[in-house]
Amino acid sequence: MITLYTECDSDFIEDYDIIGRELLEAGLKHFDCPCDCEISLYIVDGETIRQTNSEQRGIDKVTDVLSFPALPFEPSDTADFSIVEELEHELFFDPENGCLILGEIMICASKVFSQAEEYGHSPLREYAFLIIHSLLHLLGYDHEDDEDRLKMEEMQEKILTEAGYER
Repeated sequence: MITLYTECDSDFIEDYDIIGRELLEAGLKHFDCPCDCEISLYIVDGETIRQTNSEQRGIDKVTDVLSFPALPFEPSDTADFSIVEELEHELFFDPENGCLILGEIMICASKVFSQAEEYGHSPLREYAFLIIHSLLHLLGYDHEDDEDRLKMEEMQEKILTEAGYER
């Protein structure tokens, strides 16, 4: 179950909601996720993401994407859904729909377009990249050091290629 919220005034990518769901589902399928999941995806303007970045991370600037994981994945168990059996059900599962709550993703609409131009690909490809990048953060991946960064980059490209969003 993917919940979508749009808080931006600008035109965005056509069918972004359908594409977002498809990408998140493809990513979860890649990891053989054993249950239905809930992810909230917000498409916001620059000011909203700047304010959230400042409040949550102490960084007062516009960024392309923010991820807020709900599960306590450790670096050694990234995307290892066996931890689901150990979780306190009432803390990590939505009582109304029974879905595993993975977290929230916030994407800045204007950054999708500016970064697509900067990197020489389509806004759709940039949007797809940011969604998969964020999903990996929700599943415990990070890029704090070179080894983790390379692992995450490889995983991103693999999932994007599987989903038909090659560079």
